[in-house]
Amino acid sequence: MGWGPELLPAVTGRRELVAWLVIGFLATFLVTRFITHAIRSGRGPFRDASVGGVHVHHEVYGIFLLLGTGTAEFAYRPNGGWAALLAVLFGAGAALTLDEFALWLHLEDVYWSREGRSSVDAVLIAAVVGVFLLIGANPFDADRSRGEGVVALTILLNLLFAAVAILKGRVVLGVVGVFVPLVAACAAVRLARPSSFFARRWYRDGDRRATRAHRRFPAGRRNRWDRLVDVFAAVPRPVEQTGPARTR
Repeated sequence: MGWGPELLPAVTGRRELVAWLVIGFLATFLVTRFITHAIRSGRGPFRDASVGGVHVHHEVYGIFLLLGTGTAEFAYRPNGGWAALLAVLFGAGAALTLDEFALWLHLEDVYWSREGRSSVDAVLIAAVVGVFLLIGANPFDADRSRGEGVVALTILLNLLFAAVAILKGRVVLGVVGVFVPLVAACAAVRLARPSSFFARRWYRDGDRRATRAHRRFPAGRRNRWDRLVDVFAAVPRPVEQTGPARTR
């Protein structure tokens, strides 16, 4: 069976810009992880950037890229190749910024610590969103033929289910559920992870739900998502230095 138009949506118009954005995002993330691994392990010509003795995190470059591309888009509304270039640069800025997402949360350099894994989580979840938008799964482009009231209610309920799933610690399913309503509904009614906000707020120690949650998600349990994160979050052996030690 071939990949006809009905199976492979045309990458044109808005979807083409999303494609360039996703390409810039993924390429920048992979290159950034390669360079940071090389810096920590002392391979190649790469070195930490600093200004006046202050280490400059790569999220700084990402923030400036996001600000610059956003301003250019609103001010000039370019078309054609310029629009594609802005999309690539915006994706690159988003990748640089999200790759240090853990720094936002902890306000300290935890890039190579366990807390730093949340950066990879954020990047991979953003990639999932980008892929869904690329294939045309936009929850806000629903068919208006049923009436705007029905559409608005459907979207609201789906977002509510997705929010509950995320609060239950099922972040990936919650994000996917924004685009696939059935996934959000199923994830919302399932058991919460013991460490999630939902479990801490509504499960009581010793009650049936808390016991089931701890049995279902024992400490140290790993899933496929954890193994995927490991691919990018593996900590390389730091290079030995004679001067002040640096981790990145």
